[in-house]
Formats: sequence, structure tokens, C-alpha cells
Amino acid sequence: MLPAELINLKQSGKPIIILTAWDSISAGLVEEAGADVVLVGDSLSMVVLGHATTLPVTLEQMLHHAQAVGRGLSGLTNDQPIIVCDLPFLSYQCGEDKAVAAAGKLIKNSCTSAVKLEGAEPEVISVIARLVRMGIPVMGHLGLTPQSVHRFGYRRQAEDPQTQEKVYQQALQLEDAGCFALVLEHVPNELSGKLRKNLKIPIIGIGAGENCDGQVRVTADLIGLTKKQPPFSPALIPGREIFIEALQSWVKEQHP
Repeated sequence: MLPAELINLKQSGKPIIILTAWDSISAGLVEEAGADVVLVGDSLSMVVLGHATTLPVTLEQMLHHAQAVGRGLSGLTNDQPIIVCDLPFLSYQCGEDKAVAAAGKLIKNSCTSAVKLEGAEPEVISVIARLVRMGIPVMGHLGLTPQSVHRFGYRRQAEDPQTQEKVYQQALQLEDAGCFALVLEHVPNELSGKLRKNLKIPIIGIGAGENCDGQVRVTADLIGLTKKQPPFSPALIPGREIFIEALQSWVKEQHP
């Protein structure tokens, strides 16, 4: 499936499911779970690399993990989930040429089919339009944008009419620039619903209520591997506890 075909899923009313992956094992799990899209998110900066934010992860590291994710998918290319990779901090904020080079490196050297960028500042809109013209599909991201943590923090966004209108207008700009889908993170449900109704592209929520065309989640949060989950993504199982107990049991067996 091509990234642009997600619009067909929106039109058909089928919920779009996006799960993150960071290596071949996690890629295989989310593929077998039935994800439509596998997101190689810069959340791997925290989930895998142990950083406190998404900011330190590099383009080379994102490429490394995107390649591993691609190797973990088992189906034929046409049947595989779409792989979308986050462009990391400072790979697209420093001009169109650098952004095209960064995105092109991911597309050329991995199974990545599209990239995701945060924000809708004029410079970012220009970058997105340029990437799309160069044949690189782009997914947008508004609301809570983790790469802007030092400015906005991790708090809920767009809680008043003024900021909701700003996000709404930014979403329209992202659609006009050529984005094939838009992630909305940690914003009110009514804003998600308004955008879902008025935009042709799919609205993918994470902490944005159920009135979206689909949902995206960090897989490590859902299966309880992270020590602390965000309030909008509770763990489905106590994964850490299950694995620690199993390993402790094995260790004890080695020391009767």
C-alpha cells in the first residue's frame, strides 16, 4: 500500500492503525498484530537509547533502526505495512536542501516509504512542499510536538479557542502543502473531530480522543515495557513485570 492510499481507508471508514517499531523483533510483532503503518518514531531515543527526550537521536541512528525494522517485516512488499520514519531534530529545521538530503537518505537506504515532520511554521511548510515535489511522501504532526519540549513541555495543547483555531489553520496548511496524513497529539477531542470532518487527509490521534480516522501508539508503552506511560496510553499488560519475573525464575533455576 502506498502512503496516499490511507486516504482511501479514511473514505471507507476503516480505522487506521499505526504502531511504532525500533528493530526487527518489534517490527514483526506489530506487523502480525495487523498495523497498517509501522512508525519508526524518534521516541526510540527514549525507549531504546535511554535519553530523556527525543532530541539527541541522530539521522544515522534513525536510519540504522529503520533498516532493522525493514528486515523484520515478513510479508511481500505490496502486503507489508507502510513504513514511516521520523525526521529527527535539526534534520529539517535548517533548510530545504538539508531536509531533502536527510529524507532522501532514509528513503534510499531503507524500506521507509515516507517521513514524518513536526510543526507547521512557515519554514516547515516550505520544507514539506519541497519534499513532496521531490517525490517524498510526508506525514504531518501537530499538537504536542516532542521536539519542541523545551518550549511547550509535554502538557496538553490547544485547550482554548484561540490555540485550537491556530492548530486548525496549521492543519489546513499542512494538507495544502501535500501531507498525506496528520498526527494530532494530546489535544481536545472536539478539535480532532473538526479536523477529521473538514480535511481530506486522515487524522491520526494519540491522546486526541476517539473522533479520529485512526490511532497511533508507542508499542513499548502499550505492552508495558516503559517505566512510565503517558496518561493517554496506558499499558495493556504489565510487560516489564512479566519479563522480569520470568527472567528471575530462570536465574534462580541456575542457582539451585
